[in-house]
Amino acid sequence: MYALRDPTRGGLASALNEIAAASGVGVEIDERVLPVPEPVRAACEMLGLDPAYVANEGCLVAFVAEDRADEVLAAMRARPEGDQAVRIGTACTDGPVVVRTAVGSRRVLDVLLGEQLPRIC
Repeated sequence: MYALRDPTRGGLASALNEIAAASGVGVEIDERVLPVPEPVRAACEMLGLDPAYVANEGCLVAFVAEDRADEVLAAMRARPEGDQAVRIGTACTDGPVVVRTAVGSRRVLDVLLGEQLPRIC
């Protein structure tokens, strides 16, 4: 396990950018496998929000050695709280945090300036 981060504040995008910057790596994730529940996806579309920047309470971002990824995922999925654990991407030697989109393009998932959605709690 290289890094763990709670993606509550700033969402997945902020968590990935913080870990990547602190570790000196780039990250590439696959939008098609992001576990965004349909009601959240629909609300984000309706409100014009990017789900990558929405708070993810009760979630975890983990950077794990490539050769241990399957083992760690199996251990997470063995617990009721981790049954939706999924591998969303890989770290690379350098570069920004990048998303491979559902249509095959790539876009930079930058650090959010300000707040996409104000905190209500």
